[in-house]
Amino acid sequence: MSFTLFVDSGSNLPARKLREYEIQVISFPLEIDGVSTESPKYPDGFDGHSYYTGLKSGMTVKTSLINTDTFCGAFRPELEAGRDVMYVGISSGITGTVQSARIAADLLKEEFPDRSVRIVDSKGAGLGTGILALRAADYRAEGLDVNQTAAKLDYDVENLCEYFTVDDLQFLRRTGRLSGAAAAIGTMLQIKPMLRGDEDGHIVVCGKIRGRKKAIDELAAVYAKRVVGAAKQRVAISHGDCLAEAQALARRIREIASPRELILSMHEPLTGAHVGPGMLAVFFFGIGR
Repeated sequence: MSFTLFVDSGSNLPARKLREYEIQVISFPLEIDGVSTESPKYPDGFDGHSYYTGLKSGMTVKTSLINTDTFCGAFRPELEAGRDVMYVGISSGITGTVQSARIAADLLKEEFPDRSVRIVDSKGAGLGTGILALRAADYRAEGLDVNQTAAKLDYDVENLCEYFTVDDLQFLRRTGRLSGAAAAIGTMLQIKPMLRGDEDGHIVVCGKIRGRKKAIDELAAVYAKRVVGAAKQRVAISHGDCLAEAQALARRIREIASPRELILSMHEPLTGAHVGPGMLAVFFFGIGR
């Protein structure tokens, strides 16, 4: 193995994928109803139904970034063992975590001048980061070193498509991802926004649709329009405790352009606190974001 690959717990990768592709996870700190904890390292490691039911009932979740010391503590043993390091992280347009990792990389470069620590800003979240990290693992398996892999990922990041809808706009408003006025009007009119990760890694509204079913139809339509080379790539779907809708979307995805692999997962709790129960997302690679 030419380098050690890290993601954060916001990558949403199931445990079997982390084991299969030898990817290590660094957990985000969380505070749930005033109690400090850590975000689970994989989505099949927490009770998603209870979590999203709790959010719906008023449970408070506070999120914070992974600090530089935590990154140093994770990376240093690998560097001491003579291995290079890559971290594929959650968008810098959402959190300062990637910047913390970059500071750690600079500090460790002084300690280990002969080793490389590459920080990749996915400009994404959830399984968007996850499928990008799986591409990094593929490149590593092909024999690419950490710098060659980072160069490949630069292209992949710019073509990572992340589209999602939410059931309740108030979660985005509460955490500052959407203006209060827009959230109030949207909720009142039963508007279901289409959102995406933009070119700078921010969450932006790219469409407004009346009704849940039409919003799900639009997720399938945007996949049909934008996916490139589906048969050779992984596509991912995550959901905020709405499994039947996620499965229905997965069937549509397979009918439109069946991917090499389709990953379907409960959406992880870190960004789940911002998008809320009923969130439904599709992640894939196209031309442009």
